Amino acid sequence: MAQDKTVLLEIRDRIATITLNRPEVLNAFTGDILAGLKAAVERIQAEPEIRAAIITGAGDRSFCAGLDLKMAASGQGSLFSGTARSEFEALQSGGQVFTAYEMLPVPVIAAVNGYCLGVGFELALVCDIRLASETAIFSLPEVQLGTIPDFGSTQRLPRIVGVGKAKELIYTGRRIDAAEALRIGLVEHVYPKDKLMEEAWNLAEEMASIAPALIQGAKRAITVAMSHPLEIGLNYETVTAMSTRQDITEGAGSLLEKAKS
Repeated sequence: MAQDKTVLLEIRDRIATITLNRPEVLNAFTGDILAGLKAAVERIQAEPEIRAAIITGAGDRSFCAGLDLKMAASGQGSLFSGTARSEFEALQSGGQVFTAYEMLPVPVIAAVNGYCLGVGFELALVCDIRLASETAIFSLPEVQLGTIPDFGSTQRLPRIVGVGKAKELIYTGRRIDAAEALRIGLVEHVYPKDKLMEEAWNLAEEMASIAPALIQGAKRAITVAMSHPLEIGLNYETVTAMSTRQDITEGAGSLLEKAKS
């Protein structure tokens, strides 16, 4: 189902697939894509039957090649189209769309199928898990454009790859391939190009089979861990475990049966 021609949303078997759909320009980012992402995340929030989500790019060459530079150079590339009172408010508004994906109560998987640059890289960072094709290329080239990353990656990237590596990538705008992304922990798995979506779907199905309260509780607790001292995180984990716990007797029996097989 399409929310917007530049962002497609398909819901099937409790899994939502969001596709950036400008393959002719490597899914370069525009205000229309931002609006489409906003509509898609609002739809997912409103439909409790959805248990997992996958974000990818149309075609097999690019997840998202970053801001549409041709449109920006022509003065037509604004992501906000005069909808904000100030640049600060505009950037906050756009960043809130990305944060909405980060805060979804379901796991979000990025299936990075090629170029993942600039704002596309920042979109991948809000996902819970990142999978990449062997052809994936990652870069945050904002400093080369005369700005810094402004959709959250100065905050998220250090938490994922460490402060030193994040500074190196942001300060230089250097490109890294899928193998390097895997080595530094930017992505969790690398697959052949023709297997990426199959593996992303398999992972989404596996997560969708878990009780939603457990996924939500674990996601909230991990989020707290990334931004609070250990003692607070441990206390939050205990409270969340008590409030989301399922029938452990039944679960233990099920695991024993699997161990015997």
